[in-house]
Amino acid sequence: MRILEASVVDDRYRVEVVEVPVPVARPGEVLVEVAASGLNRADLSQIAGHYPAPDGEPAALGLELSGVVVATGERVCALVAGGGHAEFAAVPVGQILPAPERLGLAEAAAIPEAFLTAYLNLVLEGNLARGNRALVHAAASGVGLAAIQTAKYLGAAVAATSRSAAKLPALRKAGADLAIDTSAEEFAVAIERGWGRNAVDVILDPVGAATLSVDLEVLATGGRVVVLSTMSGAKAELDLARLMGKRGRVIGSMLRARTREDKAEIVGRFRSEILPGFASGDLSVTIDSTFPAERAAGAFDRMRSNRNVGKILIDWGR
Repeated sequence: MRILEASVVDDRYRVEVVEVPVPVARPGEVLVEVAASGLNRADLSQIAGHYPAPDGEPAALGLELSGVVVATGERVCALVAGGGHAEFAAVPVGQILPAPERLGLAEAAAIPEAFLTAYLNLVLEGNLARGNRALVHAAASGVGLAAIQTAKYLGAAVAATSRSAAKLPALRKAGADLAIDTSAEEFAVAIERGWGRNAVDVILDPVGAATLSVDLEVLATGGRVVVLSTMSGAKAELDLARLMGKRGRVIGSMLRARTREDKAEIVGRFRSEILPGFASGDLSVTIDSTFPAERAAGAFDRMRSNRNVGKILIDWGR
């Protein structure tokens, strides 16, 4: 079967399609013929040597996919800890979701990593509740747009940020009540103008160093900041007195490193609480672009240069 292998050469991605044996499903796994796989910034971090696969998991790239279970023909999408960018993948049964009938099979590849990450961090970590206010940073990404929709689906108001004014319409289309261009103004100023001071209950922050200290300015009493990536750097100054005064919490979160048992529990809760939103039409996926496997280098470059709005998919030609 074909898989993707990638490296960085002269500051550009070199992505090759190579032939390897089809994986053998172990107990508790099923073999899936892959229709499409979703590209994530975690793939870029792995290529750079910063984000290896957990022990015992496939070392190949790719954290989400859609396709057909070989043994049964069931249409599925799935979260994997590695090996998703391939024609076939051995997938833990507990990490599989039925592909929503309203979506094409390839489109369903845009669900697992983005929506499960949003659900985990907003709801299970951030304890988002109906009537809360949420702030989503870097919100034009796949995870960001999924987080906006998930928060709105659960009855929260949402502020969303982007460094590009051209991406604000996508944030509003996803349901953002406040869409903020951080290249034009500080997000704290825009939130205070729209919602007042100390207004945000849950903040989803994949940016890290550049935003964490300002997050505390807008955080409500008892609010939660969930840090899930460090795109702007891993070290930040934090006003502990302000954090203590607001009785706030800063929560670090990572999905890939969790055990299969933990992931199965998250997937099960998502399946009952959020997945029905795709059947009803309340939730949808935003596809930025789709690249055939042979042109995947363009997909990696597009993500690294931050040109995408929504998910970038790799089409495996099923």
